[in-house]
Amino acid sequence: MERYLEKKIQVRINGEIYVKRVPSRRTLLDFLREDLGLTGTKEGCGSGDCGACTVLLDGKPVNSCLALAIEVDGHDIITVEGLSKENVLDPLQQAFIDEGAVQCGFCSPGMLMTAKGLLDENPHPTEQEIRKAIAGNLCRCTGYVRIIQAIKKVADQKD
Repeated sequence: MERYLEKKIQVRINGEIYVKRVPSRRTLLDFLREDLGLTGTKEGCGSGDCGACTVLLDGKPVNSCLALAIEVDGHDIITVEGLSKENVLDPLQQAFIDEGAVQCGFCSPGMLMTAKGLLDENPHPTEQEIRKAIAGNLCRCTGYVRIIQAIKKVADQKD
């Protein structure tokens, strides 16, 4: 059995600091799901093509299946579990429900995190900017129309 080097990392996830030893080849996705039990982040393709595993790394959307856990040492991550506060849904989560943007739900965590990253950077994106932002997130159920409507709804409500 091949042994991998381990490294101690410290990372803030959803506002909480974690200090863990991780194998050097462990993906951020596996670290979140297996080591921390944050299973909202989904593995779709495992190759960065579907966007289901998107999280925010220092405010920017990244595919957690492509990042190594050791690369996030000292950084800040938000997962879909970090969107709601004190059992109150984030406006994006509520808009996805209200607009019927969730069907099977597998893509939803990645879509939500990509949308959050977009709206944090650009509070009033155009429909074209929304389409461009979510281009790396695949959905097999909704056809994207309702997802775009949900994101636009939140953007329209921002000051």
